[in-house]
Amino acid sequence: MERDESETRTLELPKSRQRVKDKRKTESDDERDENENMSESPQDRAQWKNGLDSLHLQKKAVVVLTRLPEYKISALRPPTPPQFYSEDESLSSSDSDMQWETEDDSSDLECSGQNNAQKNGKSTKTQAFPANSNNDNAVPETPFMVSSALAHCSHETTTTRPNLPEEEVKVDMIVLARKRPMRWQRGKVVEMLTKENGRLKYKVSFQEKGWGLVSGHHIAFNKTPKLEQLYVGARVVVRCQENKFWFRPGVLVELPSRQNRLRFLVFMDDHTPAYVGLPLLHLVCRPLEDVLDDIPDSPHKCFMKQYLKDWPYPPLNKYRAGQSCHAELNGVQQRCEVQLVDGSLMQVVFQDNQHKEWIYRGSIRLQSMARYLEWKERGEPKDDSD
Repeated sequence: MERDESETRTLELPKSRQRVKDKRKTESDDERDENENMSESPQDRAQWKNGLDSLHLQKKAVVVLTRLPEYKISALRPPTPPQFYSEDESLSSSDSDMQWETEDDSSDLECSGQNNAQKNGKSTKTQAFPANSNNDNAVPETPFMVSSALAHCSHETTTTRPNLPEEEVKVDMIVLARKRPMRWQRGKVVEMLTKENGRLKYKVSFQEKGWGLVSGHHIAFNKTPKLEQLYVGARVVVRCQENKFWFRPGVLVELPSRQNRLRFLVFMDDHTPAYVGLPLLHLVCRPLEDVLDDIPDSPHKCFMKQYLKDWPYPPLNKYRAGQSCHAELNGVQQRCEVQLVDGSLMQVVFQDNQHKEWIYRGSIRLQSMARYLEWKERGEPKDDSD
């Protein structure tokens, strides 16, 4: 029994010695590592720590935004913005929540004009002409004209109609027909007649009463047109705000853009401007080769001829809200004050009778525009200074 215990101690002795050796070796290694760490420079330790931290980094997704060219933006633009389908949309913008400041608007238009001018090889300038001699206004009438680029796409022209097939006009078709020069009404085509000279006439029975025999350029489609059918210079009729059964003829002069808050600008044949939505527009079925031939001889016809010639750089007066100006009312130049500025239009109130209305900022009714045209016709040297 004693021998067995002695043998056990003998066997355990080498194991104990081995454990002691291993322990001493471990302590020696730890001490050597500590000494090595003591000998490392702070820069080495920092690099070693950063290396460990980089092992714990995680990859994150990064979104890179790239500005597309203008032609790609136009191609991606939705064909019909939602606000176009508001049937209750007003012809003017007097009830609009957001109004444009003239200075900001003009600067935006000038920038846009410069960009388009670079593409088309043209330049836009802020032109000055002799100041108004009346200096008794609290806020004087501006002497500046801004030639602004209103087209935002290269395909917005005034002379080229879209190459689309003509829609057929049939008997029993509901159309809008001319009853008076400034009054079109809804009716039905009851007969199509060919005159001796070969011209086609349409007999229209109006919904209210009566009938008329009209040409193709005096009837319009009852349905809402497609965007690709519309262009600057298109002959259209617009539903009246006062009477939804009456329509007024005009010419489309602005397509939707950022400057006009995605609306269409139409000049009626009586020189009245109106921003409208798509549902209020109706295309004339068979417009004349020159749409201006359908407008009676008047100062407005001369104005439209010059406007289409100047497009997309028509001259505009640069006004701000609260500024005084002179505009024609009932054949007489009268003083008025600018109330609101909205795109190419401004709302003015006449001081004598407090009459309010929207006027195009390049209208021939404005005294400053009339003076500018006279000055331009005289061929006086232009002063481009501020």
